[in-house]
Amino acid sequence: MNSSGTNAVKTTAERSNLRNLVQIGMLGAVSVVLMMFEIPLFFAPSFYKIDLSEIPVLIGTFAMGPVAGMFIELIKVVLHMLFKGSSTAGVGDFANFLIGCAMIVPAGLIYQKKKSKKSAVIGMIAGTLFMAFIGCFLNAFVLLPAYGKAFGMPVDALVAMGTAVNPAINSLLTFVVLAVAPFNILKGLIVGAITFLLYKHVSPILHGTQF
Repeated sequence: MNSSGTNAVKTTAERSNLRNLVQIGMLGAVSVVLMMFEIPLFFAPSFYKIDLSEIPVLIGTFAMGPVAGMFIELIKVVLHMLFKGSSTAGVGDFANFLIGCAMIVPAGLIYQKKKSKKSAVIGMIAGTLFMAFIGCFLNAFVLLPAYGKAFGMPVDALVAMGTAVNPAINSLLTFVVLAVAPFNILKGLIVGAITFLLYKHVSPILHGTQF
């Protein structure tokens, strides 16, 4: 390849990288806006609310890969902390980042292997299940203790808030199984379904391809 061909390839790569950076920033901004709209659930305490902020993250992951998705997730969390602050000294926000990545990374890796509707669905289901598992673990050992410390409440008091909405919740284990796991599974299914419907329309803008 001559020098002009090499320069052309380099210029194309630079433009592609710049486009990806701009898209990552834009999707991160959309995510933080969506994060501000929260939906309470009848089967979980009031501090568990679903938001749809993972939709732009998942769309970006499918279009640009899991690493880009992680950066979008990071931008979302950082901007949210800047705009609304943190009630857990950043612990809850870091856990939010990990839980979000637990969904998008498996989904993105599976979709990257074979870009099709089937692999997208499989990836989103796998990501949802993994997010539910990681969410239970982090809530039991990180989030709930952090919230308890931040608000001066023992973990048992938080469990009691779960008991108030579901009498079957009577321990930390039943709390994560009956409140946290369904919460993350429902969120994953909703986010996945909306992403599936939107991606084929957004993909040409982001990546020039469809499912």
